[in-house]
Formats: sequence, structure tokens, C-alpha cells
Amino acid sequence: MHYETITLEIADRVAIVTLNRPEVRNALNTQMRAEITDAVRRAGEQARAVVLTGAGQAFCSGQDLGDRVNAANVNIERTLREEYEPMLKQIAACPVPVIAAVNGAAAGAGANLALACDVVIAAENAFFLQAFTRIGLIPDAGGTWFLPRQVGLARAMGAALFAEPVSATAAAEWGMIWEAVPEAEFEARWRARAAYLASGPSVAFARAKRALRASFDNDLEAQLKLEARLQGECGRSRDFKEGVLAFVEKRKARFEGR
Repeated sequence: MHYETITLEIADRVAIVTLNRPEVRNALNTQMRAEITDAVRRAGEQARAVVLTGAGQAFCSGQDLGDRVNAANVNIERTLREEYEPMLKQIAACPVPVIAAVNGAAAGAGANLALACDVVIAAENAFFLQAFTRIGLIPDAGGTWFLPRQVGLARAMGAALFAEPVSATAAAEWGMIWEAVPEAEFEARWRARAAYLASGPSVAFARAKRALRASFDNDLEAQLKLEARLQGECGRSRDFKEGVLAFVEKRKARFEGR
């Protein structure tokens, strides 16, 4: 499928989805949201790891306020329910790991698009900005869900109310993201991480995603039951048999995936 606002490249079992509107710092419009949703769905079917990154100097500057003639009259609630929600749910439900490779500014909905991914790797020159209150809004695109869970209520509240940028280094220290990487090493790092995931036990990865994401809504008893069920599925997989055999034979496992 041809995309106009993003690119999708699949090679060596890794799908790279690149937000490709650098002239507006990869701001999200209606078409881009639909294309991201479709590309992540396709990538989950055809690859074993997905990377979401941005073209140019920014990762994503958030909602494109120039997307319509009068942004103040846009039905924001409808946009969130019909356009953002499917995109964010598709990332969460993707059966393979999704990495956000944050190459620059991630602001507003762009910051929360990154935080929706399973792993966030950022260049040290990148930053995350909950810019919403600057224009009289609250964090959306999942921000009120992701932030408190990742950094705690105090830091989430400060990020939302003060709308100050959080450097990639601080974000890593806070636990908002997985790691901040020197700019010169950034691309090599995320490519290596993606390659590792693409060659790993995809059955276990998919179920680890499901279990960890479900844990916030489960009590201990429900989570233990879910763990046992998903672990049983992993235990019946070819990946588990290969992992044990490789351990016994003292060699690197060769996981076949789904």
C-alpha cells in the first residue's frame, strides 16, 4: 500500500514506520493517524519487530493545529475517539514488540504516541513535552494513562501542569523511557535492539506484552491466573523447546517465531 504521510520499510523481519512530514515536524493529521494505524497492523502481520521513528529533526510535534481551517472548532472528542484511539490500541495490540526510536522533539500527542510503544529509545538531544495546557487542553492520546504509570503521580502532574520539556536523559532517569543514547550512536542502537527482538522468541514477546499491559487492571489473583495461562502457551511453543535444547547443547537459540 502507498502511504503519503509515512513510509513503511520491512527488511530482515524488522518493520520501520517513519513519520514523514518533516516540513511540519511530523505533526499528526487525520491521514497520518489512519496510515500509522494501518502500517502498524501490517507490520505486526509481516515482521517480528516494529520501529516507529520520525523523518528530519523531530520525532513528532503532536496534533497538526493547521490541519483544519479553524482548529478551535474541531470536535476534539470525536477526533480522539475515532482517530487517536484506534491508533493507540493498534500499537498496544500489535503481536510483536514496538520500539519508538525518538530522534528529536516529541511534543503533545507526539510524546504520548512514543510512550504508547513497548520500548522507547531516545537520542540524548531529544525531549518529551506535555504541551497541552499551553493551549488550554489536558494531556490526551493516552497521556493521562501512560504518564502516572511510568513516572508516578507527582512527576506526571508536574509534566502536565507546567508543560516543561523533559530531556531524554531525565526521561530515562525517571523511568519514562527505556534509554537515552548519544546522538552519534542512536541509529545503530535502535537498529541493534530491533534486530535482537526480531530474532527472539516471538511467542514469549507477544505474551509478555499482554501480561504486563494487563497488570494495571488486574488484582494479584487475576494476574497470577493470566500469567499461568500465558506461560502455559509459551511452554507449548516451539520457541520454548528450542530454548531449552539450546541451553542443554550450550549454543545460541534459533527461534523460528510464529
